[in-house]
Amino acid sequence: MSLGDKVEHKAEELKGHAKEGYGTATGDADLRAEGRADQDEANVKQAGDKVKDAAHDVKDALS
Repeated sequence: MSLGDKVEHKAEELKGHAKEGYGTATGDADLRAEGRADQDEANVKQAGDKVKDAAHDVKDALS
């Protein structure tokens, strides 16, 4: 997994967090939910990154 992908996924998470915060501050439930969904999507991508990294580490250990 490239560092660029990891940074991109973290940026998506932070963007979702900001969107959720803005939705909370303005009382916009839809925006808050959209921000939470963005964070969840980014977290899934980050979990995938970790799985790929772990698989790569196992492959290296067996080589």
